[in-house]
Amino acid sequence: MIERIDFNGVPAVHFTFQPYEAIMVPSVGANVVKLKHLPTGIEILHTPTAEEMGNFKERPQIYGLPLLFPPNRIADGTYTFEGRKYQYPITIPAQNNYHHGIIKSEPFVVSRTTEGKEYVEVEAVYYSNAFTNNIFRDFPHEFCCRMIFRLDADGLHQTTVFENLSDKTMPVGMGFHTPICVPFAPGGKTADYRLRLSAGKRMEMSERILPTEKLFDLAPAEAPLRSEGITPCGGEAIEWALVNEPLTLQGRPYNGAILTDTAKGLSVCYEVDQNFKYWTLWNNGGNVPYVCPEPQSWATNAPNLSDPKAYGFQAIAPGETFRASTHLFVTDKL
Repeated sequence: MIERIDFNGVPAVHFTFQPYEAIMVPSVGANVVKLKHLPTGIEILHTPTAEEMGNFKERPQIYGLPLLFPPNRIADGTYTFEGRKYQYPITIPAQNNYHHGIIKSEPFVVSRTTEGKEYVEVEAVYYSNAFTNNIFRDFPHEFCCRMIFRLDADGLHQTTVFENLSDKTMPVGMGFHTPICVPFAPGGKTADYRLRLSAGKRMEMSERILPTEKLFDLAPAEAPLRSEGITPCGGEAIEWALVNEPLTLQGRPYNGAILTDTAKGLSVCYEVDQNFKYWTLWNNGGNVPYVCPEPQSWATNAPNLSDPKAYGFQAIAPGETFRASTHLFVTDKL
């Protein structure tokens, strides 16, 4: 089922396919603000309440599935590519950095809905050009961002496509600032939760939270990410920059996060494709009811690092596309 609803005073799309339901807000970055596993009552994503809608509009990055374009920080809000200087506004004055992009707050248009026998699908589109000045003034490329949300028996499959409609090669770096609920299950206790993540190395960060380009093995506090997991909330603040390295899950390579309620034997899995080569793991001080495993296609500040391509920097020629996919689901079989 797909229907238009009012979500806390904002037009939204409600779509369901057993055993999941979701709500997407087109006007704020086509953000999927709610994803629920109906049989267990698991609320996967941090969803804004009616009282939090003002905060959601100001800080959409801590709710739902906010798209970051580009991801994380750009030093001094600027970089140069093919002789062109890109200048973004400074959004963190204390660090003199730009962060999180603007597209997370931009209005998308629902361009297609499909109800099939084995899935439902909603597509939302945003066009950037000289008449959508919020992005174009800082990133002067015409482009289309298309987000396709497919809900089926295996969870939410999200595909994000960027198409370069300009006449110049266009940088493409993206990520998600995904806040997953802790606890996510009714009656769950934060102390019972463990997070695993496909992280292999830690990136040293400067006081401005920018990579120094030094890599280290995971520290003792971080190493359990690859085994039994860490306690993601209710303790110390976490803001770790990590390089993706697949885990092995049920005999296959797995790129992503696995958050488990060890008392209930239930897990939320956030699987990403191979476009996402980096992670930021953030828990907003440690005492909030969510943790953000943030997949990034390029490293923080990649355009300004010594070898941008080595840190995931990509660009697409006129008429070309960049496509990346993620998958969120619940399982009791780990």
